Amino acid sequence: MAKKNKTSETKVSVIDFISSYMDNDQKKADSFRLIELMSEWSGFEPKMWGPTIIGFGRYHYKYESGHEGDAPLIGFSPRKAEFSLYVFSQTEESKRLLDNLGKFKMGKSCIYTKKLSDINISILEKLCKATISYLHERAC
Repeated sequence: MAKKNKTSETKVSVIDFISSYMDNDQKKADSFRLIELMSEWSGFEPKMWGPTIIGFGRYHYKYESGHEGDAPLIGFSPRKAEFSLYVFSQTEESKRLLDNLGKFKMGKSCIYTKKLSDINISILEKLCKATISYLHERAC
């Protein structure tokens, strides 16, 4: 039997999640700003994916292993220590954009930053749009 993905779209209210999950006013304000920006850039309303990811749009993926599922085109999670930004694709354009993004750490395909004021919002916009284009071109 196929394993169900933990990160699937839920019916939980994004506003309720932000209001109840965070006790840091700056992180709440940054979260609402990211929602505004990512909605504008993607053309999609925010949806909860799993318990803590706020995603915009969706695409279908399928790995060579046969594992497949749906995921948001772009998104973020306002974790306690820092934001996890799911906005990166492994392209030369995206790698170049990172040079001017600002203060962040990089995971495998995730960007971590403490607050929005640490990063360049116009570069974040370019990263988001490049990732959306990349996923539209390659999605199953």
